[in-house]
Amino acid sequence: MSGGYPLQSLAMAGVKIGYARCSTDEQDLTAQKAALRDLGVSKERIYLDHGLTGTKRERPGLDQALAAVREGDTLVVPKLDRLARSVPDARDIGDSLAERGVSLALGTQIYDPTDPMGKMFFNILATFAEFEVDLLRMRTREGMAVARAKGKLKGRQPKLTSKQQTELKRLHASGEHSITDLAEIFDVSRPTVYRTLNRGD
Repeated sequence: MSGGYPLQSLAMAGVKIGYARCSTDEQDLTAQKAALRDLGVSKERIYLDHGLTGTKRERPGLDQALAAVREGDTLVVPKLDRLARSVPDARDIGDSLAERGVSLALGTQIYDPTDPMGKMFFNILATFAEFEVDLLRMRTREGMAVARAKGKLKGRQPKLTSKQQTELKRLHASGEHSITDLAEIFDVSRPTVYRTLNRGD
């Protein structure tokens, strides 16, 4: 049995809850809403986030959509990049849906957590999520090593660049990493992590 089904199979699912997001383009949001209605989602069951970027986890429309789905329902999203801000974020959302017995539809493709192909899809998300974190850790350490070799960094508490501070705060906000994890990823001390998190943007 395949985890991706044609459009007609989507109509056979239980209650369909739709979600759409765009950062600034009103026309794009209109197109996403139209796509969700074409996929069988009723207008009153479409939740929206407008003017919010995918990097911001505080997405009230998404929170409402996730709260609305029940076991046997299907969360319908036009594309994966509209749902999640990163692979780890997609993995977390997918795991939450699977634990609750909720299917995920990306366009016309349904991924049912009880179906072997659906399980494989969520496992792939988890694998890529781990790979993404490992790459970040490797790039950060390599960058620190190069900086040390050039004499730009001293000791174990290098000053993080603005970009690294932003990334550290994003990872912390995701709830996926402890302070110790962040200290290891960015090769800094725990006090440095706390100072970075407490520092205003």
